[in-house]
Amino acid sequence: MDSHTFDKLQFDHVRQQLAGHCATALGKKLATTIRPSPDASQVRKWLAQVEQITQSVPEVGMPPMAGIRDIRGHLHASDTPAGLSGEALAEVAETLAATGPLADWFARLPDAAALVKRLAERVGNYTSIARAIDVAVDPRGQVRDSASEKLAALRSTIETARTQVRVVIDRLLRQTRILKLLQYPNATIHEDRMVLPLKTEYRGRIPGIIHRSSDSGATLFVEPAEAVELNNYIIRLRIDEAKEVGRILSVLSHLVHLNAPAIRRSLDAIAVLDVLAAKLRYARQRDAIIPAISADKVLNLRQARHPVLVDLLGRPPQAEGPADAAARMPAVPPAELPVLRSVVPIDVRLGDDFDVLVITGPNTGGKTVAIKTVGLIALMAQAGIPIPAAPGSCLPVYRNIFIDVGDEQSIEQSLSTFSSHLVNILSMLKRTGCDSLVLIDELGAGTDPDEGAAIGRAIMDELLARGCAGIVTTHLSALKGVAHTHPRVDNAAVEFDVATLRPTYRLLLGEPGNSNAIVVAERLGMPANMARAARQHLDQQQRALHDAIAGTVESRRAAEQARREAEEAQLAAERSRLAFEGQQRRLAETQAAFERWVAWVNELRPGDPVYIKSFDRPGRIVRVQLHNQKAVVAQGPMELEVPFADLDFPLAPAESAKR
Repeated sequence: MDSHTFDKLQFDHVRQQLAGHCATALGKKLATTIRPSPDASQVRKWLAQVEQITQSVPEVGMPPMAGIRDIRGHLHASDTPAGLSGEALAEVAETLAATGPLADWFARLPDAAALVKRLAERVGNYTSIARAIDVAVDPRGQVRDSASEKLAALRSTIETARTQVRVVIDRLLRQTRILKLLQYPNATIHEDRMVLPLKTEYRGRIPGIIHRSSDSGATLFVEPAEAVELNNYIIRLRIDEAKEVGRILSVLSHLVHLNAPAIRRSLDAIAVLDVLAAKLRYARQRDAIIPAISADKVLNLRQARHPVLVDLLGRPPQAEGPADAAARMPAVPPAELPVLRSVVPIDVRLGDDFDVLVITGPNTGGKTVAIKTVGLIALMAQAGIPIPAAPGSCLPVYRNIFIDVGDEQSIEQSLSTFSSHLVNILSMLKRTGCDSLVLIDELGAGTDPDEGAAIGRAIMDELLARGCAGIVTTHLSALKGVAHTHPRVDNAAVEFDVATLRPTYRLLLGEPGNSNAIVVAERLGMPANMARAARQHLDQQQRALHDAIAGTVESRRAAEQARREAEEAQLAAERSRLAFEGQQRRLAETQAAFERWVAWVNELRPGDPVYIKSFDRPGRIVRVQLHNQKAVVAQGPMELEVPFADLDFPLAPAESAKR
């Protein structure tokens, strides 16, 4: 799948939205680069991971991502001669400390979430390294005094010497004769040395070293002679301090470097987990579902909604109107959007009783949006992203998805719109196979209608010969008739309300659409005699085709309704089966838990830790009274007689600490 397909179907919009649901920079970066896979087993694995985390979150919550940063750059720098700065080590420590809660979260995952738990094999617990860094470096990246005995001694000596310098300076500032010589009555710092602001005209009146003058030249900054040796001593101590700090940072950097490969693998796995959680958030916000992946070529989308339209129009109303929101989506023709107030879902299928679907109907009726909906949802499913559709939807895995839509006119190559479209379609056909989905908008348009229809029919024949799935939109009546001459082609119409002269955006499978131009003209005031004349001017063959198609519409509507009812019944039966199996599973789990509890109670001995449910507190067994099904439990300074039914397994250490 090439970038042209991604661009025309706005796949990057979905990736950006997904990235917005990520909790870490690691996940955001991964989300913006994910691509659909042509491997069905890989796609099923991705979707199964989303299903498993969806089922697990009510029990274990969302994965804890607080404190996790993208420290991969720091891992690389840890092997350089300069090593890591204190600030970088603080970020590393914060991230590694966050692996502890993640490890606990993975441990709480149910066994049914096997694919998600497998990520735990790549996510190590690095809290010991985080503690080693935290002992030496504070959260701001400053090396602590306690990082080493030598550093503590050096800083203590420096502080003593600085105090002595301040004593000298304070003594001078208390002398009236000195204050008269100063520009202002306090000292300042120059390159870590305390200096006095001497007025220029009093140069030499205070013995010492002149370090600099002010910009105006009115002030000289003098280091008093009495403080020079002390300040020199402090400078030497500062050099020793910097060496010791550098040594400490180097040791910690080397510790990070030694563990860098394992940490990098953990970060990669954390990014995957973050994207999984983002897919769940994405699905919840948009009422999206995890589709089934069909083993054959069957695509069946129920109540599918265009993902970009869902983001623009499917949210609670904001200050802007729907037309304003629609105008911000460049890849969907603006003319198709102004009357929308909510996203109209569509039902589409392919690969079961037909392989090529011909969508017809009036302009601005939603034909382009329909094919884009199918294409973008297919990309999302193959990237493991839940799709905005109803339960029961399924898709195959396509090796390639091709699309020709919009104004493809090429000025550089001096091609007309028709020629440019044709060049693009021919290029697509060369690469299509039985595992491809081909989407073509306005097939046969841009040239003589008869020749355009002939070329369109030839293209459809080639799609059928290659065994690929295809959806085409067209205004050419001749292409509607293909469905009546080829068993693997069917029609669909975008519905148009002739009463309101507006499209409804519903997609009607099995029915060809009409431009309704003459009906619209009548509604707009065309006299009856002119309308009759217009109908008479219609080509005889075109009228015959229209009459033949009209005769099958009612039967096809009935067939489609029967199909929908059968699918609903099948889905209801499947939901009932899953609910029954879930109830049985919960009953079995409850029974197993009760049996474990009974076995545990029978093994209780004095000193064993327990949890008292009614007090919501831990305790310890003093003695067991099997004859009356009670136990005496020590809870703090008290001893309580507690029924066995009020006892439970002891809390985990972390949970007990919280209480």
